[in-house]
Amino acid sequence: MTKIKQLYSSMIDAMGVENFEIPMTAVKFFKKEDEIPEPIKMNQPAISLTSCQATKQAALGDAALLTYDNIGCVAAAITFGLVDQNQTEPLGESRVYTDIMRDQSGLGSDFKPPTPKDFTSGTVYACKAADRMDFALFGKDDVGRFKDVETAKKAIADMVAIQPPTMQGVFFYSIDFDDLDLIPDVVVLNIRSAELTRIIQAYQFNTGKRVTASMGGLRVVNSDLIVRPYLTQEINIAPYCLGARLIAEFEADRLGMGIPFRLFEETVKGMEDSKTGFPFHLYPGVTG
Repeated sequence: MTKIKQLYSSMIDAMGVENFEIPMTAVKFFKKEDEIPEPIKMNQPAISLTSCQATKQAALGDAALLTYDNIGCVAAAITFGLVDQNQTEPLGESRVYTDIMRDQSGLGSDFKPPTPKDFTSGTVYACKAADRMDFALFGKDDVGRFKDVETAKKAIADMVAIQPPTMQGVFFYSIDFDDLDLIPDVVVLNIRSAELTRIIQAYQFNTGKRVTASMGGLRVVNSDLIVRPYLTQEINIAPYCLGARLIAEFEADRLGMGIPFRLFEETVKGMEDSKTGFPFHLYPGVTG
């Protein structure tokens, strides 16, 4: 049994509820100088996937290696350090996120996908104010994600990203990926509020530390739940964003928790050590 599977099993067992599970995705970064193992290379999707889709599918058992060539969201490519945030060329003609823009614009083959720089400058997220309705997601009445370009740029400045780009790939996998005993950089849990309560209690039991959440309305999976924990080495919690809800279809009663691997180990130990002090099975609404 791989280490990540052992930890997950220990966490769930300590929660003391029959047939209980928490969807979990493990995330591993590969820098440009790293050698990506062959079993991982074999999990490159033939179609583009957003980081939200990859996170959800991995929790269901479908591993995915996202690279510059197949990542479905330009913003995530920036966040993960797969592309320079000021690149002036589009990633390609067809990506999941920008295909939505093309389809609603009615421009067909005349549609020019936004570049990474268009995202970084705030133009994409303030499409109405910037008079770039070809970048709208919801037709002619779409006001964009921010009221104007300056507000968009302010929000973008707080979206943590690996820049300049240093990565060649990001691997999303589940506890059942046993081709390699791979140690992830970050673990993402898809949780409900009662589960969040218990996990925070487990983390605090041995550490006494509080968790401070930083969250926004966009780039939640890639920036708030993966890259922020990766760079800060601290736990973060955030609700899912627009793309996660509408493209990856994360459920209405769920939110995300990103945990650096070393803190996931601490949390699992805390779950085991504190199980008689926090009777999770008695929490209202908890079911297997």
